[in-house]
Formats: sequence, C-alpha cells, structure tokens
Amino acid sequence: MKSADAFFRELEWRGFLEGTTGEDVETFLAESRRTMYVGFDPTAPSLHLGSLIPVMALAHAQRHGHRPLALVGGGTGLIGDPSGKSSERTLLTREKTEENAEGIRKQLEKFFDLSSPERGLLLNNAEWLARLNYVEFLRDIGKHFSVNEMIKRDSVRIRLEERDQGISYTEFSYMLLQAYDFLHLCEHHDCTIQMGGSDQWGNILSGKDLIRRMLGRRSEGLTFPLLMTSSGKKFGKTEEGAVWLDAERTSPYRMYQYWLQTADQDVVRYLKLFTFLDRGRITELDAEVRERPDARAAQRALAAECTGILHGAAAVRAVESASSILFGAWEGAISEETVRTLAAEVPTAEIAREELAKGIGLVDLLVKVKVAESKGAARKLIEGGGAYLNNERQTLAQRTVTLEDVKMPGAILLRSGKKSYQLALVR
Repeated sequence: MKSADAFFRELEWRGFLEGTTGEDVETFLAESRRTMYVGFDPTAPSLHLGSLIPVMALAHAQRHGHRPLALVGGGTGLIGDPSGKSSERTLLTREKTEENAEGIRKQLEKFFDLSSPERGLLLNNAEWLARLNYVEFLRDIGKHFSVNEMIKRDSVRIRLEERDQGISYTEFSYMLLQAYDFLHLCEHHDCTIQMGGSDQWGNILSGKDLIRRMLGRRSEGLTFPLLMTSSGKKFGKTEEGAVWLDAERTSPYRMYQYWLQTADQDVVRYLKLFTFLDRGRITELDAEVRERPDARAAQRALAAECTGILHGAAAVRAVESASSILFGAWEGAISEETVRTLAAEVPTAEIAREELAKGIGLVDLLVKVKVAESKGAARKLIEGGGAYLNNERQTLAQRTVTLEDVKMPGAILLRSGKKSYQLALVR
C-alpha cells in the first residue's frame, strides 16, 4: 500500500485535480487517514465511462491508505441535480433508484474493496433523506443558506436566465440536500473530503460551510476536470451513445475497441487517468507513442487494462483474439470465450452438425447462412475472390465444407469482402 501523504501528488501527476477548496489541502490529506466520498447519480443501472474519473480517484485513495466512500444518490436521485443540465430531469421512482443503485454497487466493487466498512463504504442517501422532517429540515439546515448566494451559483443562474425552462423549486433545493449529505457523512462516518466534477464546486462549498457552521469541523473538497477528447468531443461518447460499464449495454469487445481507437494526443493522458499502471510503464508507453506511433502499443495497453479491470483477464484475451480475427488474422487455437465474443458482435446462423458430417457445398452454405442471397450470387462471390472461410479466401465453387472446417469451438467463420462477417454456429 502506498503512503497516504503521496495521494495528493499522485492525483496531481495523473491529471485528476481541477481545484481544491483550500490552499493546504495536501497537508490536510497527509495528516491522517481520511474518509472521502463521491456521489453517484442512480439515473441508470450502470455507470458509463464519463463516471470513471471519480471512480478511479476513489480507487487511488484506497491504494494510498485512505477510506473511499461511494454514495449512491437514491434520495437525491428522486429530485435530480441541476448542475450541468439545461432542462429538468425526469423524476425517478424510489423502486427504480434502488434497482439502479444495486447495479452501480456491483460495478464499483470491481475498482476498490468494499468488503468491510473499515476498507470502504457504499451508502445510499435514501437511508437518511427519506426520513427527513420537512419543517425541521428548513429550521435546522435551511437557515444556513442564503438565497442571494444560491442564485449566483452557475447551476442555478444559467437556468434562471432561460425563461422558457427556468428551474423548479425541487431542483433549486438540491444543493441543500447535497450539503446535508456531506454533513451527515462527516458526523456519522468521519468523512471530511468530498470529491466531484468541476460542476460540483458550488455544492461542495455549501457542504463544507454547513459542516463548519453546525459541527465546527474542517472539511475540504477536490474537483476533477470535465474531460473532452483532443478533437473536442465529449469523452465516453460514440455515435451510438454512451459507453457503459455494463457488459449487457456495451460489450467488452466494443469497450476494448473504444479504447483502442484513442488518438495519440489523448492516449497518455488516458493511461494516467484510467489505469493503475505506474509512472515507469506510462513513461515507456509515452516514448512508444512519440517514437513508434504506428505500433499503437499505448492504445493496446490502455484497452487491455481498462477492459480487464471491468471484465477480467479472460475477457481481454477473448476480445483480443476476436479483434485479431475480425481484422483478418488467425493465430493459434480459438477459445470458446472468443467464439462467444464473436457471436455477440457479428450476425449468426445455425447449421446442423449432421449436415456438416455429410458435407455441404460451399455455395449452399453461403446461401444457407445468408452470406449470399442466391446460388448465383454465391458463385459470383467466390469467383470474384470475395468469399472467405475461416479467413481463408475460397476460389472453388465446387468446394465441400465438412466438420474438418470447424476450426473454432462449435463455429465456422464466413466472410464476404473485407468486413462482412457471418458466424455459422454448429448445433
């Protein structure tokens, strides 16, 4: 385990720090083991890549001896944070926020240890917010907030300037609840650090001030930069939408490909932010980018590390094998995991084992699995050099396909042209 006093410098070197609420936060962090929290909005049953910076910050905190506290906003999720939003969110039901919170918990456990309260905590603020008495809350908490100051916050001011949309009282009260969260966590779990995106600056300051007023204790905050790619696009987004941590929403293969396509200008920054590779290894990969960019060693390391954290080493091996196959290569034995990965990424069709045992003409097979629309189109495809069986070009329309052509567990890979694949599953 790394020392607690090195945590701030680690965040600084890796590019996590946008701002701090005090000039001597580094000293405050080094004085003792701190409990530090990040809030996660349960608007979906999965986090996405845009959530990874705070997740990784909590993981580094634990690795440096501090205690991470992940707070799922089951209570505040019923309201919605106006920060960074141009319109009001659709309100979630309590049942839906609880369901989403459970999905988020399973993902967070892949990044840091939540096996005991001493190692790390995962809490849901519905536990205390749902029990609040409104009149008591206004009397005890609301009196510490100035409306004059609240409307100066960017998250509120921007919405107030939009006459067509505005901001509801529900969302306007969000910062009181988030400040109360920090107060509750400080009082009951000795949490003295809150971390979040730069859009959370005002909310963090409100919590820090409330703790000082009501508990007479010191607390601090750290904010992370809002990440954009070098091309100006929002990080973690594709043309299809967000890249999710849930394998059912974004497959390990597609996640791997997302990281693999990282631009040279971004890859070292991402290695620092999203992997646990040490400085020495990242420095080596940085040199590779500058000296041999075509080798894309840094991108491959980034893709393997990030996909492996979430989905495991076996999934990475399967994805790398499938990726190699789908880009025309075929090296060594193919695992069942690789076949499952391929089946999730390319169209599939079934063919009976008995039919292959007897032998089936290549032309008939191409039609059967819908690589070609007709026998004439299949022959034309073969004669034109565009038909591939297990990534080997086929030139004989009279060829018979048998069980000997099943080169991977329970499947035959067919291809039309350069990129149109079809997986024939042998049943």
